[in-house]
Amino acid sequence: MKINIEVDMTPEEARKVIGLPDLAPMQEELVGQISDQIKRNVAYIDPELLVKSVLPVGVEGIDKLQKLLWAVAKSAVGEGDSPPAAKTAKRPRKRS
Repeated sequence: MKINIEVDMTPEEARKVIGLPDLAPMQEELVGQISDQIKRNVAYIDPELLVKSVLPVGVEGIDKLQKLLWAVAKSAVGEGDSPPAAKTAKRPRKRS
């Protein structure tokens, strides 16, 4: 014997039938509070100050940035973290 029951109801109606609480008002309030807090904090961000703190001005800053980027690239490849000018001899590649 096979019995099929088909129920046509929305998710909201199913929650009410099962007895689950409606969390939509609480979620809307929480999202509103987070949105207001983000809007208040964005006013304190100064893009110029942010760029100056990340990238120091001058040749030293460019050199430091270049070394940092080189170290990141080398670590991603799995090699050492020194730029090519600091190496005296090339190492032969390992074969697998």
